[in-house]
Amino acid sequence: MRRTLLILAALLLLVPTPALVAGDKTFTPDTTHTRLGFIAKTIFKVEGVFDKYTVEASGDPATLKNAKVKIVFDATSINTDNKTRDTHLQSPDFFDVAKFPTITFTSSKIWKKGGKIMVQGSLDMHGVKKDVTIPFELTTGKNGAGNDTWTFDGSVKVNRNDWGVGTGSIAAKISLKDTVELNLQLVGFFHEDESAKPEPAPAKAPTKKHKKAA
Repeated sequence: MRRTLLILAALLLLVPTPALVAGDKTFTPDTTHTRLGFIAKTIFKVEGVFDKYTVEASGDPATLKNAKVKIVFDATSINTDNKTRDTHLQSPDFFDVAKFPTITFTSSKIWKKGGKIMVQGSLDMHGVKKDVTIPFELTTGKNGAGNDTWTFDGSVKVNRNDWGVGTGSIAAKISLKDTVELNLQLVGFFHEDESAKPEPAPAKAPTKKHKKAA
C-alpha cells in the first residue's frame, strides 16, 4: 500500500498544474473584475475609470519569456460619476476625444524585479507618446467558477502636462494638480488557444466602483 501511494505521489509531481505550465499563452481579461482607472486631485480627490477598453497580452506567465501587453482605453468612455465633468474631460480642454478617441499603452520590455513585474512601454495619449514603467503585483488563485485566475495590480504616477492634457484649460491651471495616478487592475485567465478560454466567475451583486466626488 505504501509503495502504491509513493508511486501515485511521484506521478502527481510529474503532472504540471495550470499555473505552472510553461510556454506562451494568451491572456483574456475577466471584464467583471478588471478595472482601469485613475485618481486626479483638485481641491478634492476625483476618481474615474474607463468603462470600455481592450487588452491584448501573451507570453509565458511563468518566466515572462515573449511577454507583451497592449491596452487600448476608449477615451469616450471616461466615467467619474459626474456627467458634466465627464463631458468637460472629453472636450478639447482635456482629452479632446473627437481628435484622440483612444489612449494606448504598448509594452516594450517586461521583467521581474523585487517580487514585482515591471512593464515598460509607450503611453500614447492626446497625440503624444512617452515611455512609462508600471510596476505590477501578481496574485493568483481560483475564481468562483474554479478557474485559475491571475490578477495584476499596477499603479504609476504621471504628469498630465507631459501629454498636453489640460494645459489649455484655465480651470485646470487654477485647481487641477499636475500629477495623475493611473491604477490598473487586470484580472483574467491564461489559455493555450481561443477554444480553451475559461469562463469568468458568476457576477455578484453590483458594487460601486468608486466613491462619487463631492
